Amino acid sequence: MRIASLVPSSTEMLFALGLGNQVVAVTHECDFPPQAAALPRLSETVIAPGLSPAEIDAEVKRVVGQGDPLYRLKAEVLESVRPDLIIAQDVCAVCAVSYDDVLAIAARLPGNPTVLKQDPVSLAEVLENAVEVAEAAGQPEAGVALKSDLEERIGSVRGAVAGLDRPDVLALEWLDPPFTGGHWVPEMIEIAGGRDLVGQPGLKSVEHGWDELTGLKPDLAVVMPCGYYVEEAAAQARDYMDRIRSTGTKRIVAVDAAASFSRPGPRLVDGIELLAGLMHPRTLRPSQSLASIEVREAG
Repeated sequence: MRIASLVPSSTEMLFALGLGNQVVAVTHECDFPPQAAALPRLSETVIAPGLSPAEIDAEVKRVVGQGDPLYRLKAEVLESVRPDLIIAQDVCAVCAVSYDDVLAIAARLPGNPTVLKQDPVSLAEVLENAVEVAEAAGQPEAGVALKSDLEERIGSVRGAVAGLDRPDVLALEWLDPPFTGGHWVPEMIEIAGGRDLVGQPGLKSVEHGWDELTGLKPDLAVVMPCGYYVEEAAAQARDYMDRIRSTGTKRIVAVDAAASFSRPGPRLVDGIELLAGLMHPRTLRPSQSLASIEVREAG
């Protein structure tokens, strides 16, 4: 089977399922595992590079507000790779190519490829996606095995933090304006042994004013700007240090959101393991598979 992935998390899921050799094209953002980066690119962004967080937010709102897509689907590339299965999403207009655009182009492709939509808003749905993708690719046993493995790891974290004091956590998915963690992030914090002060599981991340977050006094503020890597997240945390400190937080830690927080793929479990180690360092060792940076001062 020839599979085209229009979602970075689905690309990661396919490779985790052992189906990487069937993936024939991916998005411009698919960078894990490394071999995915060598595949033909099916998309490009309309957002100019080098913008600040505030400028990106304003541009996204402008483009979406006028009804235009944030990503361009390269129809000629999709046609050239002749997919049997296309994996798309409809959960976030800021995250990937429009599902409706994919359907429209797929209807014109030879071979009538199947389009599978992935719309997880919870951790359970992310795990179920492993089964759905594997079934669509004709390898259902691979999905069952991967889901079982991920559930076992999640269960191990739950067991390790059971009975421990739960620190208060503020998850920041964007800094200008501030957005607090949504979808699966509050669940990740709860599983890892913390208490999310603002985010609600299964709901979208919410935009706030910094004044709304002032004085919350979280034990830990986790800076996870959507789509960014740990060094970039740390740099942004330093730029907005005074505002983050206004929440009354005792610790600021930057994490690799692109790897294990903003993409609903198998590496969310790596993120849970990382959070557990950050919140309970005396009981658990921080995950060795992911980086984090303790941000102590500006500059």
